[in-house]
Amino acid sequence: MEFDWLDVPFDLQKTAPKEIEESFEDPFSFRLLPESHDGEARYFNLGKSLNDKGIFSLFWSDGKRYRVILAREMAPEELSFYQRKNSEVNP
Repeated sequence: MEFDWLDVPFDLQKTAPKEIEESFEDPFSFRLLPESHDGEARYFNLGKSLNDKGIFSLFWSDGKRYRVILAREMAPEELSFYQRKNSEVNP
């Protein structure tokens, strides 16, 4: 997985690139339905970093590279959704 970190439109000091990449590699992460935006598909990723930090990301991909547009710590509702979906898939 290759990420494009040039000129990201959000603060990388709040959520480090390494944590974001780890959330994509989380075997229990969820990539949700695309949102159509000016002909470019955008996806949502909910995953956890190695230090168990829940991260919500909005991104696009051309199949080779990932461009994260927004990343932040999961809101309580998103964390609840992540946990609920994982308990359904992995009882």
